[in-house]
Amino acid sequence: MWCTFPISLPLLFRVLLLALFSIPFVSTVSIHAKKQSQPPNADLQPTTMVPSEAEILFKIMESMSSDQTWRVSYPNPCKPGSSWPGIECKPGSDNFLHVSRLDFGSSPNPTCKRTATFPSQIFTLPYLQSVFFFNCFTHTKTSLSFPPNNLSNSSLQQLSLRSNPALFGPIQPQISSLKALQILTLSQNHFTGPIPVEIFSLTSLVHIDLSYNMLKGSIPTQVGNLINLVGLDLSYNSLTGSIPDMIGQLAMLQKLDLSSNSLVGSIPDSIEKLKFLVFLALSNNRLGGNFPKGLFMLQSLQYFIMDDNPMFITLPVELGMLVKLQELRLANSGYSGSIPPSLSMLMNLSTLSLQNNRLTGEIPMSFGSFSHIYHLNLSKNLLDGVVPFNANFLERLGRNLDLHGNPGLCLSSAEADSVKIGVGICSKNLSLSKPVKKSQAAPGLSYSFFLFGVLGVFRLLLAQSKALDNYIRSKH
Repeated sequence: MWCTFPISLPLLFRVLLLALFSIPFVSTVSIHAKKQSQPPNADLQPTTMVPSEAEILFKIMESMSSDQTWRVSYPNPCKPGSSWPGIECKPGSDNFLHVSRLDFGSSPNPTCKRTATFPSQIFTLPYLQSVFFFNCFTHTKTSLSFPPNNLSNSSLQQLSLRSNPALFGPIQPQISSLKALQILTLSQNHFTGPIPVEIFSLTSLVHIDLSYNMLKGSIPTQVGNLINLVGLDLSYNSLTGSIPDMIGQLAMLQKLDLSSNSLVGSIPDSIEKLKFLVFLALSNNRLGGNFPKGLFMLQSLQYFIMDDNPMFITLPVELGMLVKLQELRLANSGYSGSIPPSLSMLMNLSTLSLQNNRLTGEIPMSFGSFSHIYHLNLSKNLLDGVVPFNANFLERLGRNLDLHGNPGLCLSSAEADSVKIGVGICSKNLSLSKPVKKSQAAPGLSYSFFLFGVLGVFRLLLAQSKALDNYIRSKH
């Protein structure tokens, strides 16, 4: 899900860097510089690789891909005009070309053969900055391994291993040797075990994505060390424990996704410090308790997704102060009480999901003024009264409006033919301007009961007066 983040200039470089390195590399690199930047003697530009580096590259390619007879087809992998697909090379100060980027798994990059296993030799390529393995390790069981030698001089800035179902085992703590690492993507693999604490010593990290694995244990409190982090995605694992309070130290954070784990406790109050947070997803956990008192301070928040948690509280009025919200999803979480009218201030909402709770009362009249909303689900609650939406609103949302499962709700006869939204037609006595609950008596009966009550009270007072008068007489 992409969105436009309102970021400050200090963050612009990181976000551009993240976007740049997240795009799969397709095509070979052109080594030639622009004419105006070329030295007078273009023949001095490097055209070959260091033999030892080229040999490492040959071994990697032969173990990974059978697309080509690589030594024969591309004897000089970085040579301008005939370089390998999926490779990027850059000239070094030593008058040689060096591999700076490798891409595997998606055409036209080299595809991976069934017997491919993770090549730890990539970490010995001294100038490698980015490496991508997408859908490579699919049949032969393999693990993320590292060479025994020191990797402190590694230039690697991005490591992306995505959609590799045969990539098993723990995330090795040696990953902390990659001191230049800025983007770590280990998503949709079969990693197991805890998140190694050592990862959180990589203070240059801007983005971490460990989603869709089988990781267990708690979120290390050391996560607060990553003060440059912009994105943290730990979703779809088996993490337990609470959300660490140290999460509030990630002052630059814009995306936090912890959904689909087994996290308990409440959202820490420290989250109010995340001034740049745009995307917050906590769905499908075991979170409960009250929302942070400073929730309203997340003024950059555009997406708040927290379905499927046993909250069992009333909806906080402060939600209406998050005026940049575009999506608010709080379904299936046991919320009770009425829908806060303050939600009507969220005029940027495109999606509001409050279904399968225990919300009571009427739908706020001002919900009909939502001009950007395209998905509204209030189904399976205990709402009542007249649906406060006109024909234009009903027609615009169509099937994206769901109100079924609220026995007390009804639709005015004037709008009844607009769309099927899962509620019946109101009786003639019900008015859209003043919704009346079905439990209320008809006006005529109410007046009769009123007169009867007044007369009853008058007779009771008269009887009490006579009794008091008789009591006084008996004493004299």
